[in-house]
Formats: sequence, structure tokens, C-alpha cells
Amino acid sequence: MSAFERYLSLWVALAIIAGLALGQIAPGLMNFLAALEYGSVNFVVAVLIWAMVYPMMVAVDFRALARVHERPKGLIITLAVNWLIKPFTMAALGVLFFDWIFAPFIEPGTSGQYIAGLILLGAAPCTAMVFVWSQMTRGDPNYTLAQVSLNDAIMVFAYAPIVALLLGVTDITVPWATLILSVGLYIVIPLVAGIVTRMLMTRGAANPAAAEATVGAFTAKVKPFSVVGLLATVVLLFGFQGAVILSQPLVIVMIAIPLLIQSYGIFALSYWAAKAWRVPHNVAAPCAMIGTSNFFELAVAVAIGLFGLNSIAALVTVVGVLVEVPVMLSLVWFANRTTHWFPAEETAIGALRTREQN
Repeated sequence: MSAFERYLSLWVALAIIAGLALGQIAPGLMNFLAALEYGSVNFVVAVLIWAMVYPMMVAVDFRALARVHERPKGLIITLAVNWLIKPFTMAALGVLFFDWIFAPFIEPGTSGQYIAGLILLGAAPCTAMVFVWSQMTRGDPNYTLAQVSLNDAIMVFAYAPIVALLLGVTDITVPWATLILSVGLYIVIPLVAGIVTRMLMTRGAANPAAAEATVGAFTAKVKPFSVVGLLATVVLLFGFQGAVILSQPLVIVMIAIPLLIQSYGIFALSYWAAKAWRVPHNVAAPCAMIGTSNFFELAVAVAIGLFGLNSIAALVTVVGVLVEVPVMLSLVWFANRTTHWFPAEETAIGALRTREQN
């Protein structure tokens, strides 16, 4: 690990400060960049996320991807946590904090919107950034892609009913533009680019081992661009919301507390389940990351559609974005230091080779 990567938390802290400063020094620039969006998907942030996701997509091997179902434990944990536990624990935390603990500190009658924003986040598992966290924990790229794709397919059918059940609102409209555009930008485009790159690099390889060595050397070269993309994303996210953060610090802290409890709690549950079930670390880490992080573009879009652009619910979903990056980096740090808790890692490529040899 390079010195730059070793002190990544420091660089992220500086990026947060830089973003807040830019929001104050150059609000016009931040507003211009924030306006470059469609369906609550910001295109500048999308390009940066694409740069972060691309190296992992190059590592995807469709021969191995076809056999992911033969190792179902990670998929079962991900689906159970994301759809049977996470939305309901988030709703419970929202009620606990904003109907009870924080009730004296917020305006009367507004607790419902705080709770709604938390529910919208809790019911939307991550689509894009989980590829980044998986890459940083040396996760199996094929398995990560399968997990995210399966979650996206379920989200198409399950998101609106779960939100409707928890909010008691029946006329929820799923923002299809946000959902489809996000999947296209964050999965389809980088995946196609990764496939083409992989084909061009490996078509002359003497054997699978040589092909993987070539891919590994390439992803090592482009990895620094992925980290730079992460830092630039942090600068923009905090730059876009700098005025809100500085003008309402107490509100931001109150929203962040249940989000922090939810994030660390869901990660602990998923990670413990993977450990108890003896899931390899390169599957266990991304498995826990998917449940912990959120599809914030979808949550923001639904909050705006239901409650309005300047609503408290929309603010809660935005705070979810700001909390997520530092939290996920801390979990990446933890996951990388607990690999010894899990059985020896076996990549999907290795499993495929073993099968072919037998």
C-alpha cells in the first residue's frame, strides 16, 4: 500500500474541508456544477464514480461470473439484510430519535419528515459506490457485480411497496429516470468499457494465468485515478451542501446519529453472519458493504417528489450522502484488518480454474 493510500482518511478529511471552503468561496461554481444533473443524478459526480468503478469492471470475468450462484451464502446474507432487516431498523431508529429523543429540539410536527427521509435511505441499497468499497477491500469483482445486479432487480419491484408500507403512503411513484440512468451510468457503461478493455488486453495471452497477470498490472496502474476520483467526489458533495451544513450544524448532527448507528449496526450484522457462515473475505466484505451503503440518488429523488426540494426529508437524504463516505472508509479500514477472521480467500477465477482442472 502506497503512502498516499495509507493516509487516505487524512486526504478525505482535507477533501471535506476543501469542499466546505469551496461552497463558501465559490458558491456560483458549486451551483453550476450541482445543476448539471438529470433525475437527481449529477453528471459530474457520475463521471468521477465511473472512474472509480472502471478498474473493478476490468477485473470481471464472465466465465467466473456464470458460476457465482454456486456460492450462494454471500447473496443470501445480502438479500436478507437489505430487504428483510435494513428498512425496518432504519424506520425504528427514526421513530426512536425523532419522535422521542430529539423531539424537544425540532419543530413540532416535523418528526414525520425526518423519519421519512431515513426510511427512503434505508430502503435503497447501494448501486455504484459499493464497487469502490469492494475494490478497496480486494473483493471478488464478479461476486460484487452479481450482488449489486440482483439487488437492483429486486429494487425495481420492492422499493415502492416497502416505502409505502413504512410511510403509510400509497401513491409513491418510483423515479424511473433516476433508477435507469443510475444503473446505466454506474453499471452498464463501465462494465462494457471494462469488458472491451479486458478483451483487448488478454486476447494474446498464452494462458489464463498470464491473462490475469496482465489485467492485474493494468488495474494497479489505474488505481491512483480511482482514489483521486473518490477525493474529488467528496469535495463536490460537501461543496454542494456546504451552506446547509454550516447553517444548520445541530440538525445535521441529529440526522447523522441514527444514520451512524444504522450503518455500523448493519455492517456488524452482515459481517458477523458472513464470519459465522465461513464466507471468504473477498465475498464477505462487499456483502456487508452493500447493505451498509445506500442508493442516495434514488432516495433524494423520491424525497423531492414526495415532499419537495426544500423539505426536511430531502435534507435527510442529502445528509445520508455526506455521512456515508467517511463511514464507509472506516469500515474499509476495519475490513482490511480483519481478513484473518475468515477462511482462505478464493476468487471466482480460482474456483473456475479448479473446476476446469478437475
